[in-house]
Amino acid sequence: MGLMQEFKEFAVKGNAIDLAVGIIIGGAFGKIVSSLVSDIILPPSGLLIGGVNFKDFKWLLKSAIVDTNGVLKAPEVTLNIGNFIQAVFDFLIIAFVIFMMIKAINKLKKEEEIAPTVPVEPSNEEKLLVEIRDLLKK
Repeated sequence: MGLMQEFKEFAVKGNAIDLAVGIIIGGAFGKIVSSLVSDIILPPSGLLIGGVNFKDFKWLLKSAIVDTNGVLKAPEVTLNIGNFIQAVFDFLIIAFVIFMMIKAINKLKKEEEIAPTVPVEPSNEEKLLVEIRDLLKK
C-alpha cells in the first residue's frame, strides 16, 4: 500500500477529524474563557480589593532608563503578576469545565452499561409458546 493511500485512510478516519474539530473548538473556547476572565471576573475583583486593574498589576524590578533628550535607552523590567493571575483564572475555569464534561460523559457511559443488563421480559407470544410446549411435554 502506497504512502498516499495510507495517509488518505488516516486522514478520513473519524479519529483524525474528531481531533481537528476538538482543537478548533478548544481554541475558540479558550478565547471565550479569556474574555470571561479579563472582561467579567477580574474588573469586579479588582474593584473589591481597592480599584486595582489586574492587567496593570506588576512588580517593578528595574526602572526604565531615559537619556537627557527623553529617548528611551532601556525599558523597565517588571514581573507582570496581573497577567499571571489572569492565566491562572483561565486555567481554573477551563479545567473545571473539562472536568464537568468528563463527569457527564462517564455518567452516560455508566447508564449505557447498566441498561443492557436488565433482562427483557418475554412477549405474550413467547409466553404462549412456552405454555404450549410445556403442555405438549406432559
